[in-house]
Amino acid sequence: MMDYTTRRNFLSRTSMGLGALAAASITENSDLLARTRKTKPDSGLHPPSKAKRVIYLHMSGGPSHLDTFDNKPQMQEHHGKPLPPSVIGKQRLTTMTREQAKLLVAATQQEWARYGECGMEMNVAFKEISTIADEMCLIKSVHSTPINHDPAVTFLQTGSPLSGRPCLGSWLSYGLGSENKDLPEFVVLLSNGGQPVPSRYWHNGFLPSRHQGVQFQAKGDPVLYLSNPDGIDDRNRKNLVTGINTLNQLKQKQIGDPEIEARINAYELAYRMQSSVPELMDISRESKETLEAYGASPGNASFSNNCLLARRLAEAGVRFIQLYDRGWDHHGDVTTGIKSKIGQVDKACAALIKDLKQRGLLEDTLVIWGGEFGRTSYGQDRGNSYGRDHHPNCFSLWMAGGGIKGGVTIGETDDFGYNVAQDKVEVHDLHATMLHLLGIDHERLIYKFKGRDFRLTDVAGNVVRPALA
Repeated sequence: MMDYTTRRNFLSRTSMGLGALAAASITENSDLLARTRKTKPDSGLHPPSKAKRVIYLHMSGGPSHLDTFDNKPQMQEHHGKPLPPSVIGKQRLTTMTREQAKLLVAATQQEWARYGECGMEMNVAFKEISTIADEMCLIKSVHSTPINHDPAVTFLQTGSPLSGRPCLGSWLSYGLGSENKDLPEFVVLLSNGGQPVPSRYWHNGFLPSRHQGVQFQAKGDPVLYLSNPDGIDDRNRKNLVTGINTLNQLKQKQIGDPEIEARINAYELAYRMQSSVPELMDISRESKETLEAYGASPGNASFSNNCLLARRLAEAGVRFIQLYDRGWDHHGDVTTGIKSKIGQVDKACAALIKDLKQRGLLEDTLVIWGGEFGRTSYGQDRGNSYGRDHHPNCFSLWMAGGGIKGGVTIGETDDFGYNVAQDKVEVHDLHATMLHLLGIDHERLIYKFKGRDFRLTDVAGNVVRPALA
């Protein structure tokens, strides 16, 4: 009979088990775990990479491309008239406008101008973002398929409209590993109210749970349950973690479950974050000039604070920083609503790009700005002030840094901003491009689950070459 060596047997016979590594990693003078943890996948890497990390600024709710970055002056002469059926075609409408008697063209009421040496056109309300036009690659032809918020965000964040797949940050955590053993590889920050942002948007899916995102908070404990409970000091907590991980080691030797390894990692990381995270989250350490540039205010929860925290996290070695800013779902009063939301994010977004550049971080930090879909060319009837319904068929998104060519506009929509007319960019194309900039071939970053090879881009995706520097 042949003697097969199973993973379980290997672990049980190994003198240095995972629990020992865990116990060693939380002692003051040991970086044993850091030196033994794999930081790169077995496949998928290709030199050279331009980016080391990603800051994703997700505008939750679906900003209207027609009122932000995709001006359609031709619509003015059609304002208030029915949108031609030939433009709509066989596209699906939501239940919110399907029963409207008429789908009337709603031309933008915004003011527009061109900025930078590149002459990039955008809403004049972008007073600060307009100053970084030459750093931006604006894509006006992004195409998606889900027509409702949850599946659309899920598709954008995981590569599938159905929940259960690993999200972007989890794939990067799996593919590239950590730059800082004292911090999570994937951090999430939320601001403002509006569309729900469920935690499964930063879930690891079928990847080991150590790749799940960790939500940081601006108030209270930076991470839930980070502080010691009453009656427990640092020494007690260290002893507790060591004891728990010893028990986990014994269980791991018995069954070889990767989730036990993840549990060990979680206990270790939580212990280390007690000292690393509070200092990192304290933006009062920043200069007065920096706080003013972002419009940040220490102690408050805001998008401005989160952008400044994103720079600090990037500087500290966090691999993927996901910001969700809610409130972009303008079914009514889109004209004033858009101006209001732009005013909430404009200053901080521009400050982030400029701050990263000044610190030498922009060249290897990819920044992405956009929502889950665009908005309709026809108005949604909401009394005296019109809004716009969901529209996945085309929308705008911009990127900067991390190997992106600045001052470039890619793609065009038709005269009504309803369909892609030139250079369609699919969601999988965005993912392929992001991975490429990080030095990963999207067709080779694979995880086998239930007998199937899975990847972020599924069976699609092409790198958007015109976006590359």
